[in-house]
Amino acid sequence: MSALQSDVSTLWDRYQNDEIDADSAGEDAYATLEEFLDALEAGEVRAAEKQGDTWEANEWVKQGILLNFGLRSIQQYEHGGTTYNDVLPLADSGEYGDRGSRNTPDGTVVRQGAHIGSDCILMSPAFVNIGAHVGDGTLVDSCDTVGSCAQIGENVKLGANTLIGGVLEPVENAPVIVEDNVSLGAGCRVTSGFVVGENSVVGENTLLTPRIPVYDLVEEEVVYGELPANRRAFTRFVESSISDHDLFEGGAYKPAVVATDLETETLEATEREDALRE
Repeated sequence: MSALQSDVSTLWDRYQNDEIDADSAGEDAYATLEEFLDALEAGEVRAAEKQGDTWEANEWVKQGILLNFGLRSIQQYEHGGTTYNDVLPLADSGEYGDRGSRNTPDGTVVRQGAHIGSDCILMSPAFVNIGAHVGDGTLVDSCDTVGSCAQIGENVKLGANTLIGGVLEPVENAPVIVEDNVSLGAGCRVTSGFVVGENSVVGENTLLTPRIPVYDLVEEEVVYGELPANRRAFTRFVESSISDHDLFEGGAYKPAVVATDLETETLEATEREDALRE
């Protein structure tokens, strides 16, 4: 266990036992919280990591994020001529340009404690919440939300108006994962700890959540909570168990996700994205 992990875990135990609060935490506690936020922004610690084939939450990291809410008081901050009230300021984006990342003005918001990698593009208005990890070379397009603790891989394209859900509590639950080289079409939503496998292409307006089945036509099986790697996915509707109900003339249907092999024309489309970036 690292010294930082040990310090955060000790603070968490004291907080859970009502031994400290925002008024009594003390300078050492806040120094630990600041060190923790710096480590998150640097990508040195992450809310979830892949162990073998499975993504697992780092509970102590999520505890550290929750401590920043529980042990801090609301303050008034200024940003871009706007006054806002929060327990933390926004992230300092002053070093983004040094590592080749762009965040366009008038609405791009990155909260303190979020990691933005190198060669990223953040198009306004977009929002990246605390604990999120955005990998190198990733595009966060206009009107996108990257929720708390979401883990976005390298060279990912999040199409405009995409929602990546956040998961802070319970601390043992893994957040939403989008692995490397994924392309999500405009209007996609990924929620509740769903895992999007690497190299996949997802059609626009697709909802990926553990409650909706994924019909994997490659392995010929139905899976929940994940889209396997190297897939092309899109939404279709399948017959519901109440399809013969009198109220549903013509049948009732429920959403499903269909996953197929990547097609040549889809790969060419991702290559065009590379050309646009360059």
